[in-house]
Amino acid sequence: MTATAHTRAMIDWWAASGLARADLAVRRHTGSMLWQHNVALEALPLAWARAENAHQADVYIRPARGAAWPVAFIDDVAPDRAHQLAGTHDVLVVETSPQGGCHVWLTCHRPLTEDERAVVQRWWVARLDGDPASVSGEHLGRLAGFKNWKRHGCWVNVRAASRARRPWNPTVALTERPPSANPASRQHAPHPEHHDTSPSGRDWGWVCARLEAGLSPQVVYAQLVQRAQLRRGADAERYARRTTEKAVAHVDRHRAGDAVPPPDPPQTR
Repeated sequence: MTATAHTRAMIDWWAASGLARADLAVRRHTGSMLWQHNVALEALPLAWARAENAHQADVYIRPARGAAWPVAFIDDVAPDRAHQLAGTHDVLVVETSPQGGCHVWLTCHRPLTEDERAVVQRWWVARLDGDPASVSGEHLGRLAGFKNWKRHGCWVNVRAASRARRPWNPTVALTERPPSANPASRQHAPHPEHHDTSPSGRDWGWVCARLEAGLSPQVVYAQLVQRAQLRRGADAERYARRTTEKAVAHVDRHRAGDAVPPPDPPQTR
C-alpha cells in the first residue's frame, strides 16, 4: 500500500469502530507541538501534516478529548501478540518501526470515558506486556502513513485491521478489583484528606503515581506537557515543570519516611 492508503486504512477503521472526531498533533524536530483539536475525521488536515512530516516532524493522533469513544489504545505490544489479538478481536495494529512494538486500537462494545479508557489500558497492558507509562486514557498514537523520525524516518504502517468480530466487552476490566496494596505502597499512598478532584488535583495524583512507579521525572514531565496541553495552552510547559518538581520533592520525602502532607497542586487559571 502507499502511504496515503495506510493513512486511509487507519482512519476508515476508526470511523467503522465508532470514532467521529480526533485530535491531530505534530511534534517538530525542535520539540514544539502543534495541535488540531476536535476535528471531524473527514476534515483532518492531512496535507498540512504531510508537509510537516516531510520536514522531520512526527505526526500523532488520538480520539478527541471531552467525549466517550468505543475504542481503547494499547501501546508497545509485541508484533506477534498484536496479530494474535487481531485474530480474535476487532483490532487495528499499527507498526511504528520494524524493531519496535505495535500500537493496538481495540473496538469496545460501548463508548468509554477517558477515565474508563485508562482503566482498560492498564488491564490490557498487564496482559499484553504493553507500555505501563501509556495508560492515561488520552495517550497519543502515531498516525499510519507517516514517517517516524524518532526511528530514523521509517514508515508507520497498518499491519492488521480486523472488523468482522464482536467488539470487546470492557466490563471485566472495569469491574475487576485492583490487587491490594502492599505495606510499602500504602505507606507512600497519597493522604485521603488531600484528595482533590479538580483537573490540577488529578494531574497531581497522576504525576505522583508515575514517579512512585519508577518513571523518570523527565519522562513524567514530557507526558504531563502532552496531557495538559489542551487545558493549559501556552502555559503547559511551565505548569508541567512546576508540578513535576513539587511532585518529585513530595515523593522523595515519602520515600525517606517523612509523612509530610503534599503541597497544594498548582491551580488552573
